[in-house]
Amino acid sequence: AAVPSCPEWVVRDLVRHQGGVHRWAAGIVGTPRTEPWRAGLEEIVGTWPDDEDLIGWFSEGAENLAGTLAGADPAVRCWAFLAAPSPLAMWSRRQAHETWVHAVDAELAAGWPPGGVAPAFAADGVSELLTCFITRPGDDLKADPPRRMRVRCADADGDWLVTIGPDRIVTTSPGPVSGEAGTAAEVEVSGDAGDLYLALWNRRPASVLTVRGDADLLGLFLDRVRVRWS
Repeated sequence: AAVPSCPEWVVRDLVRHQGGVHRWAAGIVGTPRTEPWRAGLEEIVGTWPDDEDLIGWFSEGAENLAGTLAGADPAVRCWAFLAAPSPLAMWSRRQAHETWVHAVDAELAAGWPPGGVAPAFAADGVSELLTCFITRPGDDLKADPPRRMRVRCADADGDWLVTIGPDRIVTTSPGPVSGEAGTAAEVEVSGDAGDLYLALWNRRPASVLTVRGDADLLGLFLDRVRVRWS
């Protein structure tokens, strides 16, 4: 079946990708590897399973990753690519959200609506995207002069001010009062955490959100922000 949220994939590609990423992450934490592991998924996996073995292979990799993360020393020193209190915290968080978002891809491929998600978990996924992913150097999202977008969760703690500049993005927490000094934004985007989570990851249409102000700025964000395997 085609995966509408990943237009170049069918479900086989989706399951292979996620199973490969689980093995990649487990290899980094479990070895541990202190340098980036730049290998392609084919090299990491070795031989892709046949279709009849694909789900068992996927489950084996997911269980191994969960066991590796649960059993790791909290102070393990390994490579990490996003800001976090520790490398283990980064990998645990990243793989939780990676797996959830791709689970939504599978649901969409099956023609199902995305399943429910705990508001606190969804808000954490929004936070990871806005404070970790898009603030890395080299992101495609740029604006000159700088522009500001505020994102607020309606059903969980979460309030972010994203300042998009010509060469970097800065995300801060402006506080609970909209219009507070220093927090003026061209657009304010709000909604339940689950809707924000999936819409900002391009898995749900932005029409589910409440948008006040310059909707084109939200459109720029959705057009430019893409998280890719590399």
